Parts: sequence; C-alpha cells; structure tokens
Amino acid sequence: MSPHPIDSHALLSDTHTTALVAPDGGVDWFCTPAADGPSVFNRLLDAEKGGTWGLSVDDAVVTERAYVPDTFVLRTLWSGPGGTAEVLDLLAVAPPDGETDELQARHVLVRLVRCTAGAVTVRTTVAARPDHARAEPSWQQHGEAWVEQTAGLRLTGDLTLEHRDRDLTGTVPLSAGQTASLLLHYDDPTGPASALDVGQAEQAAHDTASCWRAWDAPCDYDGPARELVHRSALVLRALAFDETGALLAAPTTSLPEELGGVRNWDYRFTWHRDAGLHVLALLRLGHAPLGRRYVRFLLDRCVRDVERLRPMAGLRGEQSGQEEVLDSLAGYAGSRPVRVGNEAFDQLQVDTYGHVLESVHTLWLLTGELHADDWEQVRDVVDACCELWTEPGAGIWEMRGDPQHYVNSKVYAWVCLDRGIRLAEAQGHDGQGGAADGTADVERWREARDAVHAQVLEKGWDERRGAFVMYYGSDVLDASLLRIPIVGFLPGDDPRVVSTVERIADELGRAKGGGPALVHRYDTDAVDDGVDGGEGAFLLSSYELVVALVLAGRVEEAQRRFDWLVEHVGPLGLCSEQLDADGTALGNYPQAFTHLGLIEAALALQDAEDPEALAAWTERDRVPGVSRPAPR
Repeated sequence: MSPHPIDSHALLSDTHTTALVAPDGGVDWFCTPAADGPSVFNRLLDAEKGGTWGLSVDDAVVTERAYVPDTFVLRTLWSGPGGTAEVLDLLAVAPPDGETDELQARHVLVRLVRCTAGAVTVRTTVAARPDHARAEPSWQQHGEAWVEQTAGLRLTGDLTLEHRDRDLTGTVPLSAGQTASLLLHYDDPTGPASALDVGQAEQAAHDTASCWRAWDAPCDYDGPARELVHRSALVLRALAFDETGALLAAPTTSLPEELGGVRNWDYRFTWHRDAGLHVLALLRLGHAPLGRRYVRFLLDRCVRDVERLRPMAGLRGEQSGQEEVLDSLAGYAGSRPVRVGNEAFDQLQVDTYGHVLESVHTLWLLTGELHADDWEQVRDVVDACCELWTEPGAGIWEMRGDPQHYVNSKVYAWVCLDRGIRLAEAQGHDGQGGAADGTADVERWREARDAVHAQVLEKGWDERRGAFVMYYGSDVLDASLLRIPIVGFLPGDDPRVVSTVERIADELGRAKGGGPALVHRYDTDAVDDGVDGGEGAFLLSSYELVVALVLAGRVEEAQRRFDWLVEHVGPLGLCSEQLDADGTALGNYPQAFTHLGLIEAALALQDAEDPEALAAWTERDRVPGVSRPAPR
C-alpha cells in the first residue's frame, strides 16, 4: 500500500509533464517524456517496486509544507534539534518567448535545499524504475552527470552520488546559508546547450515562481472561496499540455475509486465532457488565451477530418488509446488492475457532440469569436448529431454494459442542436442552402431540437419517482441530470427539476452516506455498468448540486453544501475525483473535472446576487459579470 493519502501529494507541472511529491519528500509519480508517458518514479502505485526519488534531512521532520503562493513551487520546511532546512521542488518553466503566450517547459525537475539555521545533513536516494517498473535502470556516469538511458534522464547536482545496486544515493552536510541543488533533466540525456546547471537552480526557482504568478495575475476573482478558485485555475493551467492546449483529465492512472477495488482507469487524456466547463472557467477568470487554444485543439485536432467524434482524445489529438493491464505494479492500496490506455475511445457517447458545441458557443458568447474557417466544423458536428441523437450509447459515465438511451445524452444532443442554431443565426449561416453553399439547414436542426426536448420530457421523466431518470425505461437516478437547468434545458425552478434535485440529494447523497454535501454519480448496486464493486462520492456532481440549488433559488442550502465541500479540499488545495464517506480521497488526482465543478459552483454563488443575470446565462443570452453584451 502507498504510505500516503492520495490528496496529501503535491502536484508539480511544467505543462509538459507532471510530478507528485509525497509528504516525506519522495517524488512518487513522474512520467517521461511527457505526462502521458511511462512512469519513472511510481511509489504511488507500488510502495515496494514502483520507485521514488527520496530527499530528506537527517534527524528532522517536516513542520511546514505549502506552495509558494500562486505557484507550483513546493516549499517544505524540515526542522530538527540541530538545524532547519528549506526544500524547494519544482518543474522549471520559462516565460513566453515572444512567439507564443504559453509558458515554456525547461524539461527539468529541480530540487533545491537551503540550510536556514544551524547545521543539517541532507540525504537523497534516486530509485528510478523506468517504464512503469518493467525495465531496470541503467545509470552511467558522464563527467559530473549521471545518465539513465532507458528513460532518457540526466542528473546533476551538488551532492556526491554513489551508484549502489540499481540506485543513486548521496548525502551532503550544510550549514546556515549553504545550498545544495539536484537537477533531473528528462528531455535529452546527452545534455542540450540550454540545460540548466546547478548554479542556475536558484534562478530557475525564482523564474518559475514568477511565471506562475504572472499567469495567475489576470484573474481578479474575489468571490466565494477566492484562494481555492485561483488555485483551481492554476490547476487547469498545470494540466494543459504545452504542445496543443489539451486538458489532462488528471495526471495519474489507476488511483482507485474504491480502496482495493477494480475501478481504476487511466485519466491521462482529454475528455470532451470537460470542454464547456473548461472554456467557461478560463474565460470568466481572465484566461482567454488558454480558452481559445483549447477550442482550437478541439476543432483542429478532434473534429476536423475525423470519421466520428470520439468522447476523448490523446494530448496531441490521438483518436485511440489501447487499454493495457500492467502486471508490474501492485496498485494503490492493492487496488488492481493497474491500467494504461483507455478503451472508452471506442464508445459512442452522444453527449460528446453537445459538450463540443457548448465550448464553441461559450467562446463566442464571451468574445464574439468564431473564425469563418471553423463554421464547417461546427456545421458537421451539428449535422452528425441530427443523425445520431436517436441512437443508444454508453453515456457520459462510459458504461461498459449494454448501450442505453441515456437521458443526459439526449439533453446534450439538445445542447448541440440549440447552440448550433444560435451560432448559425449569429453568423448569418441560417439559410436553406445546406453544405453546398456553407449555410446550414437550420430548420431541420430546429425540428430535431424540439423533438429531442419533447422526447426527454415524455420518456426521461418518471412520475412515480418524481425525477428524471438515468435512461429510458429505468427508474434509477443519475447525478449528471443536475445539468438540466444549468444548460437551460428547463428552468431551475421548474417543479420537475426541483423534484429531481431533491431525489438526487436524498438518494444519491444522504442515503449513500454522503453526509452534508457529498453526492454519488449513480447507485452502483442498482445500475449494471459492466464493472464490479462500488465507488466514492463524485465531487463534480457534489458541486453541481450546489449550482442546481442556486438555480432553484435555494441559495442558503447551496452555500452550506459548498462550505462543507471546500473545507474538505486536500491540504494543498488540490481535489481528487471522489471522496469516501469518511473524507478519504479516491480516484485520479488532481482531477480537472472536480476543480471545474468548484469554480462553477463558486461563480454560481457569486452570481446569485444577480438572479436576472444568472437566468440570462442559463438561457445563454449573456454572462454574469461580463459587461460587454453578447454579440449579435
């Protein structure tokens, strides 16, 4: 079992790859050559065989641990009877180079130790286990550097390192004011001319902190949970892949949704279900360039010239990802299988079409931007949705059982058609010429939109249950239907919506041990999703219940739930995918979906002071807090 709770790990990012640092100073997760590559350190999923890069101070304990404010530079203070030491851990970044507004990855993991009082002895062990612990490390000394050829690593530092068995070990005594540095380059073991040297490590830490603060600076949000909203925005940036702008759903694989269970998935891909929330969060928090880049990734790499819109994509727009079980790792808390890749690529999820159109429409609503070259992609997505919305599929939760007519999928088909119609009307593409002249058969879209709406009200509503249900003919609840008022399918105070919200809060919340605020996606005992075992409460759904309550006019109840949820965010301001009833973090971490939900809920509570503007947003006419009118 991993010795540390999931949410006790600190995230490091250079927007190309990521690392997780445990409370004892071990780098327990690190993948190369990018975030979706094989792990080099993976004590996270196997305490014995996974490997870690340990850094500690003899006869001392960790007394403080936090990020340098508004950055992903981790500061850890070690204190003992003989002295104290400060450790800075970071993946180094450089400022934009003038050709792009993106942070520039330096491709180096920096560990910087300064003795702040007395005298200390610093100890390190570099236990690399390349290729998910399937390969043996092959360290060789080249001058002052140690090179590991299998994973393409080059380690330099102030510590004299020795090669013992498979690992590198070393110690260094430091007195007050003295500093030691270790730099692990992961881009090229031969050492490019641009590589940092030990003498530049302190400057790299300063520059990296400055870059993160500069990125955060445009965000002037000052509403509920201000610090967590800013941290959540930073997490979104940390999970945005530098080459394309794709959003990692999470930087990890196979962290369990139930301790000892089998619901362990690889989340190192971008899911289109995040799209609308992602663009809205970025633009409303002052980060329009990254929002635009993400929409470009969707249109250029995931929509253009593809045979079928997949529910997810690789970080470079890959349209497939073979799922594989690793026998080399025991799994977190013995939770197996450990998986890489994800077969959900092959599923039909009709809701995907709505998420993509919601992101494009949100960008247009906030900025008035829709490039003429993009209209063809938008039209093709809506046309495809017109044909596919009647088909059963796997749904937003990627069920591995039989395809069903999921109500959420139908609602998002309606979203796709509705947003397509709005964009067509705004862009003057609402004629009847069809594909031949670049316009759209909007009347056909309107007919389909109305048909979807009517069918959901007829077949998706269960009068006996007093709720919208997961799929046609079922009587089970689905927390994804909390989005019915959020996307404007029905008003938030519609009696059917209010009743659905209450049933979800009661049956997927309190009845499932959710306490004051937690909500499960669905009841795994009542739904055949093709996977054994259960899972924790889903934090995105828990935050979306807050939003639904705001839209129902129950702001005080929403605020109470929100306050409880933010009190249970991890100690470093990072959120996992799920929580157990006792507050134990579960699932991949940190989870973009959860941070998006936190931002969405905070903005809804802030917007509750202006009900007219909030209603206008659910109708997608204008955005609360944005002074410029929506372009027409």
